[in-house]
Amino acid sequence: MPRSLAVLALILTTMLWGFAFVAQKSAMGEMGPLTFIAARYLLGGLAIVPLVLWELRRRKPARLTRRDLWQIALIAVAFFLGVWLQQLGLTMTTVTNGGFLTSLYVLFVPILALVALRHSPHPILWACAPMAVVGVYFLNGGRIDGLNAGDLLVIASAVAWAVQVLLIGIVSRSTGLPITISVICFLTTALAAGGGAFVFETPNLAAIGNGWVELLYAGLLSTAVAFTLQAVAQQYVPPANAAIILSAEGLFAAIGGALFLGERLTPIGYAGAAMIFFAIVLVEAVPALQQRRSAA
Repeated sequence: MPRSLAVLALILTTMLWGFAFVAQKSAMGEMGPLTFIAARYLLGGLAIVPLVLWELRRRKPARLTRRDLWQIALIAVAFFLGVWLQQLGLTMTTVTNGGFLTSLYVLFVPILALVALRHSPHPILWACAPMAVVGVYFLNGGRIDGLNAGDLLVIASAVAWAVQVLLIGIVSRSTGLPITISVICFLTTALAAGGGAFVFETPNLAAIGNGWVELLYAGLLSTAVAFTLQAVAQQYVPPANAAIILSAEGLFAAIGGALFLGERLTPIGYAGAAMIFFAIVLVEAVPALQQRRSAA
C-alpha cells in the first residue's frame, strides 16, 4: 500500500472514531460501560471474521513465534484497558476533558518508542506532537474542567492506547496478519468486558435493544471498519506519525457534534482545528521533502 493511501486510511479511521464519541456518550444512558463494550466489540469482531478467514488463506503465514504471541497478547490487553478505562472515565468526567486527555497518547507514543524500543523519531515530531495536543486543547474550548477520578482513568487509557498504537503496526507488519490481530483484540475485549458486566452491572437485552443505533455504529463502523483500517495502514506509517494523524479524532468529534447535536466551534476551537491539521501536514511533508532532497 502506498504511504499516501495509508495516511488517507488513518484519516478515515479518525473520522469514524470521532463521530463515535456521540454514540459512546449517548449509549451510557441505556446501559453500563462494560455492557456497551462487550456488545460493541462482539459485534465488531464477528463482522470481520470472514475477512480473517480470507487473510489466513491468502497470506498462509509462517508459524508464529513465541515473541509474536506475547506481542499480540500485549496488544490485546492494552486494547481492552484503553477501551474500558476510557469508557469508564467518560461516565465520571466531561466529554471536553475526555477528548483532551485521550489525546495525550500523541505524546506518549514517541516517548515509549524512544524508551522501550530505542526508536528515535524524526526531529519534526517533537514539535508536531505538542502542537497536536495543544490543538486538541483549543478544539475543546481552551479549557479543562476540574480534574477528578474519571480524568485519571482517561489518562491511564491514553497510556494503554499509546502501547496499542506503538505495537499494532510493528506486529502487523512482522506477522502479515493485521485483520486477525484486530479480531483477537475485539473478541478478547468483548469476553473480558462481558464477564465484568455480569459481575459489576446488570446487563439485559431490553437496554441493549434501546441502544441498538449506537451499537450498530460503534460496532460496525467505529470498530470493525476503523480499527481494521488502523491495523492495515500502520504497517506503512511509523507509530509516532500515526499517533499525530489519529489526533484528528477530536476534530471529527467536533464535526460530529456540529452535524448531529447542533454544537458550534468557538474561534479558539477553529484555531485548534487548524493546529491539528498543520501538525499532520508537517509530520508527513517535512520528512518526505528531506528524502527527496537527499535523493536529488
